Amino acid sequence: MTPAVRLFIAINLPDSERQAIHQSTAPLRGAASQVTWVAPDCIHLTMKFLGEQRAEDVDGIRDALAAVAKRFQPVRLDVGGVGAFPHLRAPKIYWMGITADPKLELLHHDLEVACEALGHDVEGRAFRPHLTLGRVKRDVTAEQASALARLAMSVRYRAAVEASSIDVMQSELSSTGPRYTVLAAVPLGHS
Repeated sequence: MTPAVRLFIAINLPDSERQAIHQSTAPLRGAASQVTWVAPDCIHLTMKFLGEQRAEDVDGIRDALAAVAKRFQPVRLDVGGVGAFPHLRAPKIYWMGITADPKLELLHHDLEVACEALGHDVEGRAFRPHLTLGRVKRDVTAEQASALARLAMSVRYRAAVEASSIDVMQSELSSTGPRYTVLAAVPLGHS
Protein backbone atom coordinates (compact mmCIF):
# COMPACT_ATOMS: atom_id res chain seq x y z
CA MET A 1 0.00 0.00 0.00
CA THR A 2 1.27 3.47 -0.89
CA PRO A 3 2.13 5.70 2.08
CA ALA A 4 -0.18 8.63 2.75
CA VAL A 5 0.99 12.22 2.86
CA ARG A 6 -0.76 15.11 4.61
CA LEU A 7 -1.41 17.81 2.00
CA PHE A 8 -2.75 21.32 1.66
CA ILE A 9 -2.76 24.03 -0.98
CA ALA A 10 -1.18 27.33 0.00
CA ILE A 11 0.16 30.65 -1.10
CA ASN A 12 3.61 31.12 0.37
CA LEU A 13 5.04 34.52 1.20
CA PRO A 14 8.63 35.57 0.50
CA ASP A 15 10.99 34.76 3.37
CA SER A 16 11.60 38.48 3.99
CA GLU A 17 7.86 39.02 4.62
CA ARG A 18 7.63 35.99 6.89
CA GLN A 19 10.52 37.34 8.95
CA ALA A 20 9.00 40.83 9.09
CA ILE A 21 5.67 39.41 10.28
CA HIS A 22 7.46 37.31 12.89
CA GLN A 23 9.41 40.33 14.17
CA SER A 24 6.34 42.59 14.27
CA THR A 25 4.40 40.09 16.38
CA ALA A 26 7.20 39.38 18.91
CA PRO A 27 5.33 41.13 21.78
CA LEU A 28 2.48 38.63 21.42
CA ARG A 29 4.82 35.65 21.65
CA GLY A 30 6.43 37.06 24.78
CA ALA A 31 3.08 37.48 26.53
CA ALA A 32 1.44 34.07 26.08
CA SER A 33 3.15 30.81 26.92
CA GLN A 34 -0.12 28.90 26.46
CA VAL A 35 -0.09 29.69 22.75
CA THR A 36 1.93 27.59 20.30
CA TRP A 37 3.32 30.22 17.95
CA VAL A 38 4.02 29.47 14.29
CA ALA A 39 7.67 29.52 13.21
CA PRO A 40 8.44 32.15 10.55
CA ASP A 41 9.16 29.56 7.85
CA CYS A 42 5.69 28.05 8.39
CA ILE A 43 3.69 31.26 7.84
CA HIS A 44 1.47 30.85 4.76
CA LEU A 45 -2.05 31.43 3.43
CA THR A 46 -3.95 28.14 3.36
CA MET A 47 -6.19 27.97 0.31
CA LYS A 48 -7.43 24.38 0.82
CA PHE A 49 -6.67 21.64 3.33
CA LEU A 50 -6.68 18.22 1.69
CA GLY A 51 -5.62 15.99 4.60
CA GLU A 52 -4.19 12.50 4.16
CA GLN A 53 -3.73 11.63 0.48
CA ARG A 54 -1.88 9.01 -1.52
CA ALA A 55 1.56 10.18 -2.58
CA GLU A 56 0.81 9.30 -6.20
CA ASP A 57 -2.13 11.76 -6.20
CA VAL A 58 0.19 14.77 -5.98
CA ASP A 59 0.67 14.93 -9.77
CA GLY A 60 -3.09 14.98 -10.38
CA ILE A 61 -3.55 17.72 -7.78
CA ARG A 62 -0.73 19.74 -9.36
CA ASP A 63 -2.31 19.35 -12.82
CA ALA A 64 -5.71 20.49 -11.49
CA LEU A 65 -4.06 23.55 -9.91
CA ALA A 66 -2.25 24.33 -13.16
CA ALA A 67 -5.57 24.41 -15.02
CA VAL A 68 -6.84 26.96 -12.49
CA ALA A 69 -3.60 28.96 -12.22
CA LYS A 70 -3.35 29.70 -15.94
CA ARG A 71 -6.62 31.69 -15.69
CA PHE A 72 -5.21 34.03 -13.01
CA GLN A 73 -2.51 36.65 -13.00
CA PRO A 74 -0.50 37.14 -9.80
CA VAL A 75 -2.73 38.43 -7.00
CA ARG A 76 -1.94 41.26 -4.60
CA LEU A 77 -2.28 40.35 -0.92
CA ASP A 78 -2.78 43.27 1.46
CA VAL A 79 -1.49 41.88 4.73
CA GLY A 80 -1.95 43.41 8.18
CA GLY A 81 -3.96 43.54 11.36
CA VAL A 82 -3.96 40.89 14.07
CA GLY A 83 -7.10 39.16 15.29
CA ALA A 84 -8.30 35.85 16.66
CA PHE A 85 -10.81 33.12 15.93
CA PRO A 86 -13.48 33.06 17.17
CA HIS A 87 -12.61 36.51 18.64
CA LEU A 88 -10.00 38.25 20.78
CA ARG A 89 -12.03 37.80 24.01
CA ALA A 90 -11.89 33.98 23.72
CA PRO A 91 -9.04 33.20 21.32
CA LYS A 92 -8.34 29.77 19.86
CA ILE A 93 -6.24 30.92 16.87
CA TYR A 94 -4.32 34.18 16.46
CA TRP A 95 -3.96 35.40 12.90
CA MET A 96 -2.76 38.22 10.69
CA GLY A 97 -5.38 39.34 8.23
CA ILE A 98 -5.41 39.51 4.47
CA THR A 99 -7.88 41.91 2.91
CA ALA A 100 -10.55 39.96 1.04
CA ASP A 101 -9.86 40.77 -2.60
CA PRO A 102 -12.35 39.63 -5.26
CA LYS A 103 -9.52 38.08 -7.33
CA LEU A 104 -8.30 36.09 -4.33
CA GLU A 105 -11.84 34.96 -3.53
CA LEU A 106 -12.37 33.89 -7.14
CA LEU A 107 -9.06 31.98 -7.08
CA HIS A 108 -10.18 30.23 -3.89
CA HIS A 109 -13.55 29.37 -5.44
CA ASP A 110 -11.94 27.92 -8.56
CA LEU A 111 -9.54 25.86 -6.43
CA GLU A 112 -12.51 24.49 -4.47
CA VAL A 113 -14.24 23.51 -7.73
CA ALA A 114 -11.07 21.85 -9.07
CA CYS A 115 -10.55 19.93 -5.82
CA GLU A 116 -14.20 18.88 -5.75
CA ALA A 117 -13.72 17.37 -9.22
CA LEU A 118 -10.88 15.30 -7.68
CA GLY A 119 -13.23 14.00 -4.98
CA HIS A 120 -12.50 16.44 -2.13
CA ASP A 121 -15.29 17.94 -0.07
CA VAL A 122 -16.08 21.62 -0.57
CA GLU A 123 -15.31 23.69 2.53
CA GLY A 124 -18.57 24.61 4.25
CA ARG A 125 -17.24 27.79 5.88
CA ALA A 126 -16.77 31.13 4.22
CA PHE A 127 -13.24 31.83 3.01
CA ARG A 128 -11.54 34.17 5.49
CA PRO A 129 -8.00 34.71 4.21
CA HIS A 130 -5.46 34.91 7.04
CA LEU A 131 -2.00 33.87 8.14
CA THR A 132 -2.11 31.73 11.27
CA LEU A 133 0.27 33.11 13.91
CA GLY A 134 -0.50 30.84 16.84
CA ARG A 135 -2.84 28.24 18.31
CA VAL A 136 -4.04 28.37 21.91
CA LYS A 137 -3.11 25.08 23.59
CA ARG A 138 -4.71 25.92 26.97
CA ASP A 139 -7.43 28.45 27.57
CA VAL A 140 -6.33 31.95 28.39
CA THR A 141 -7.96 33.82 31.25
CA ALA A 142 -10.10 36.87 30.54
CA GLU A 143 -7.26 39.05 31.87
CA GLN A 144 -4.69 37.36 29.61
CA ALA A 145 -7.03 37.61 26.61
CA SER A 146 -7.48 41.32 27.29
CA ALA A 147 -3.71 41.87 27.52
CA LEU A 148 -3.16 39.90 24.31
CA ALA A 149 -5.93 41.87 22.56
CA ARG A 150 -4.18 45.14 23.47
CA LEU A 151 -0.90 43.78 22.13
CA ALA A 152 -2.62 42.52 18.96
CA MET A 153 -4.07 45.96 18.33
CA SER A 154 -0.62 47.52 18.73
CA VAL A 155 0.95 45.50 15.86
CA ARG A 156 1.48 47.97 13.02
CA TYR A 157 2.73 45.62 10.30
CA ARG A 158 1.25 46.31 6.85
CA ALA A 159 2.48 45.06 3.49
CA ALA A 160 1.35 44.43 -0.06
CA VAL A 161 2.66 41.08 -1.24
CA GLU A 162 2.34 39.64 -4.73
CA ALA A 163 1.18 36.02 -4.78
CA SER A 164 2.73 34.55 -7.90
CA SER A 165 2.07 30.84 -7.35
CA ILE A 166 -0.13 28.32 -5.61
CA ASP A 167 1.70 25.46 -3.97
CA VAL A 168 0.92 21.85 -3.12
CA MET A 169 2.34 21.49 0.38
CA GLN A 170 3.17 18.48 2.50
CA SER A 171 2.76 18.81 6.26
CA GLU A 172 4.78 16.55 8.53
CA LEU A 173 3.82 16.79 12.19
CA SER A 174 6.34 16.20 14.97
CA SER A 175 6.87 17.00 18.64
CA THR A 176 8.98 20.02 17.63
CA GLY A 177 6.24 21.44 15.40
CA PRO A 178 5.14 20.99 11.81
CA ARG A 179 7.48 20.97 8.85
CA TYR A 180 6.09 22.11 5.51
CA THR A 181 7.56 21.13 2.17
CA VAL A 182 6.58 22.48 -1.25
CA LEU A 183 5.86 19.44 -3.43
CA ALA A 184 4.73 21.45 -6.46
CA ALA A 185 4.76 25.19 -7.12
CA VAL A 186 2.26 26.21 -9.81
CA PRO A 187 2.84 29.74 -11.17
CA LEU A 188 -0.16 31.97 -11.72
CA GLY A 189 -0.74 33.30 -15.21
CA HIS A 190 1.19 30.65 -17.15
CA SER A 191 -0.25 28.36 -19.80
